[in-house]
Amino acid sequence: MPVMKFADWLNAMPDWIAGLPQGMQRFIYEIFQTFVFEDRWNTFFLSGLKTTFIIAIGALILGIVLGVLVAVVRSAHDSRRTKPPFLLRLANGICKLYLTIIRGTPVMVQLLIMGYVIMVPKLGSVETIWCAIITFGINSGAYVAEIVRSGIMAVDHGQMEAGRSLGLNYVQTMRYIIVPQAIKNILPALGNEMITLVKETSVVMVISVQDLTQAAKVIVTKTYNAIVPYVSLAILYLIIILIMTKLLAIFERRLRESDRR
Repeated sequence: MPVMKFADWLNAMPDWIAGLPQGMQRFIYEIFQTFVFEDRWNTFFLSGLKTTFIIAIGALILGIVLGVLVAVVRSAHDSRRTKPPFLLRLANGICKLYLTIIRGTPVMVQLLIMGYVIMVPKLGSVETIWCAIITFGINSGAYVAEIVRSGIMAVDHGQMEAGRSLGLNYVQTMRYIIVPQAIKNILPALGNEMITLVKETSVVMVISVQDLTQAAKVIVTKTYNAIVPYVSLAILYLIIILIMTKLLAIFERRLRESDRR
């Protein structure tokens, strides 16, 4: 039985609920239908929240790795005072094409192409989650790349020369000297990209992934009530973003404290 009738629910409730105004009774009934009835909080919201976190964390890891690689290639090409070698020019051209395509098309369109043209996973399977992770990771990587590149270019060029004078090659200098300094500079922008990524995962329902947004949509189809599920969805996303913002602020403060020592 997808919906418990209001009269049956009211008869099963304590007497103090029966004494409330009818509007309040209806509101409590809708909350019951959204979260309590058939254990929907666990079956839909908690399960959807888990899927959202898996996609966001997986895409973030992939996006950072891809973004750093693209940023290093582009920085190596742009920082050379002489004509770069052919392979570096080729790699830079590929990176620029990647950035142009990804930043020039909506993430939902990319998700539709990946889900229904390239990967074509079985709907409702674990493969759809991997499809979402790869799509959002590739999308996020384009923005992370420009964020990281701006941080690398902001580091004084003398740092590179100092690293090379110590006997480090280009890759070692970037790994141990340039990138760690760049990360501190770009942390606020990188945090904003993380927050944006979590919110963007709400469109994965277009490839039938049971995320948090899809969970709320399914409950609406069961209860024929949109207010409580969708408002609850907005509140859940707001809580997630507030927690992430607080954690990022703590991390930034710790980094500033380490700089003063």
